[in-house]
Amino acid sequence: MGRCTTCDSDEHPYLRGYEVVVVAVLKNALRTEEYEYLTTEEEVCAAGGVGPDDRVEVAPILPKDGLSFVTSDPRAIDLEAFRFLARDRAN
Repeated sequence: MGRCTTCDSDEHPYLRGYEVVVVAVLKNALRTEEYEYLTTEEEVCAAGGVGPDDRVEVAPILPKDGLSFVTSDPRAIDLEAFRFLARDRAN
C-alpha cells in the first residue's frame, strides 16, 4: 500500500500516464463479484500477493493538488508496477 506507479489503462483512459498511489487490492475482482478488499501489506501477502485477476484501487497524484480523493480500480496489469503479471500469464 502506498506504492507509487504509473497507469496505462484502456478502461480508465483519464489515468493514462498519471502517477498513482496504491490504496487497496481487490483480490480476484476480475474472476468473481465476491472479491476481497485488502488494505494492508500483510493482507495482500497472506492472500498470495497481487495477481493477474486482481484490480488495484488507486488515487492519482494531481500536478497542482497532490493526491486526489477520487479513486479508480484499474486491472493490476494496467499498472507499471504489476505489468510483469501480464507477461507471466502469457507464458
